[in-house]
Amino acid sequence: MFGGGGMNPRKMKQMMKQMGIDVTELDAEEVVIKTADEELVFSDAQVTRMDAQGQETYQIVGEPETRELGAGDDEEDADADDGAIPESDIEIVAQRAGASKDEAREALEAEDGDLAAAIARLE
Repeated sequence: MFGGGGMNPRKMKQMMKQMGIDVTELDAEEVVIKTADEELVFSDAQVTRMDAQGQETYQIVGEPETRELGAGDDEEDADADDGAIPESDIEIVAQRAGASKDEAREALEAEDGDLAAAIARLE
C-alpha cells in the first residue's frame, strides 16, 4: 500500500493514524479460507485488522495447510458417531500423559473416549 520498506515502524504507525487508519493485531488461533475446491487453514497465523474510513481489511501472514473441502471437523464428528476415537483426542492424551499413540488409543477405548480419565489411567 505504501512503499515504506525502510521506514521506522513507529513513524509509519503515526502517519497511518494521521490519515485515519487504525491498525489492530488480532490474537487468532486459526483462520480458515474456504474455496469451491479446498480449505486453506492457517494455524498460528499473524492477523492484522486495518480500519480505514469504515472499511475493514484483514491481513493474514503465515503458511497455510491445504485440505479438501469437508475434511475438517465434520470428519472427526463422523468418527465419533461410529465409535472410533478421533485422532486429535489420541494426540492430546499421548502428549499430556507422555505416552505413545497406541497406549493413548487403548486408554481412550477403555475409558469410552473420556480424555481426562484416559490421561489419569496412563499417569
